[in-house]
Amino acid sequence: MVKRTLPTNPRIRRLVRLLRKTSNKYNTKVWKAIAEALCIPSRKRIVINLSKVNRLAKEGECIVVAGKVLGFGNLSKKVDIAALSFSKTAKSKIIQSGGRALYLEELISINPKGKNVRILR
Repeated sequence: MVKRTLPTNPRIRRLVRLLRKTSNKYNTKVWKAIAEALCIPSRKRIVINLSKVNRLAKEGECIVVAGKVLGFGNLSKKVDIAALSFSKTAKSKIIQSGGRALYLEELISINPKGKNVRILR
């Protein structure tokens, strides 16, 4: 059986370590689930369009994506989205709708206990 390895990208390795440490410190399962989602191979990493976020999110909610957010579709709700990365159009559409585009590291420093956070896959 092949041993499962961590990602080779140093930013993602640091982020996974930070997520696991925060999960253990505050006893939250949200950060542990996101850390596990980031450990999957890059070819299977999550990619979500804004149309899906608009369809599934509620007004004023904080959405977490353990991957990349793309700008296809419109965002009519004011939501905060935290992700590993954003396309340029996605970031501009999120800001235009009144929401915030945060990186995962920023969200951990703002909300270490993971309250009112919803994971989209």
